[in-house]
Amino acid sequence: MGHKKVVRIDPLTQALPLGGVDSHAHLDDPAFDADREAVLERAKKVGLSHVINICLDPLKFKATQDLFSSHPEVFFVVGIHPQDGLKATDESFLALEKTLSTEDKVKAVGEIGLDYHWDDCPREIQYEIFVRQLDLARASQKPVVIHCREAEEDCLVCLESHGFVGYPLLWHCFGGDSQLVRRLLKNGWHISVPGPVTYPANKQIREAVALIPADRLLFETDCPYLAPHPWRGTRNEPAYTVFTVQALALARGEDPAKLWQACGENAKRFFGLD
Repeated sequence: MGHKKVVRIDPLTQALPLGGVDSHAHLDDPAFDADREAVLERAKKVGLSHVINICLDPLKFKATQDLFSSHPEVFFVVGIHPQDGLKATDESFLALEKTLSTEDKVKAVGEIGLDYHWDDCPREIQYEIFVRQLDLARASQKPVVIHCREAEEDCLVCLESHGFVGYPLLWHCFGGDSQLVRRLLKNGWHISVPGPVTYPANKQIREAVALIPADRLLFETDCPYLAPHPWRGTRNEPAYTVFTVQALALARGEDPAKLWQACGENAKRFFGLD
C-alpha cells in the first residue's frame, strides 16, 4: 500500500491574532534568497508581530542586518554555533563583543552550546567557545539562547557550574522528555518548541511540553529546517508556526489563539522587544 498523500494546508488559512513571535529563525540562509520578502509578508499575515533571526557569524552581522533593513519587526541573536568552533578566531570574539555593546537590535547571545551529533568540531573546542561566549553574555547583560544536541548532561553541568541558574536563558529547539523539562524549569529557564512537536511519533515531546508553565513557553521554526506537519520535508518558514502552535495547544488543552499570544508575550519579555 502506498503512503497517504499529505494535504499541504496554506498557513494563511490558519491565521491567528497579531502578536505571535517566531523566536528562532535563520532567514539569512541562502534558502530564502529568492523570496525573503514574500516569506516575511506571509509571516505578518498569519499573525506574527516579530521574528528573531539568528546570525551564526559575528563577522557577518552587518551584512545579515542589511538584509532586513526595511523590516523593523526582525530582531537578532548573534553567536558562534558549537559546530563552527574551529572557524572561530579572536577577531570573531571581538566582533561579537562589539556587536553586543553597540547594536540595539541584538537581543541575546546564541545559539551557543554543545553538539555531539556531528564531528565537525572537537568537544573540548566546543566547550571552550561555549564558556567564552557565556562570559561575554554575562559581561554585556544579554540573555543566552542554547543549542544542545545529544549533549544534554554536559551542557547542563556547564551552565549550572558557571552560575547560569536563574539567568535569562532560552533552551532552543526542545526535543526532550519530561525529565529534561523539569530540570530546565528548576533552573529558571525558558523553553522554545519547534515544528517536530507536530510529528505523530513525537508523543514524548507533547507530554513534556504540557508541563511547561504558561509564562516559560515560546515557539519557533528554526527555519529553513524542521518544518511542521503538514509541511514536513519542505523548507520551513515563520508562517508555519501556526501549525506548531495548534499542536502545542492540543497537547496542553488550550486555545490556540490564546496560546499564540501568550507565547508571543513571553518572547517579547525575554528578548526585550519594542
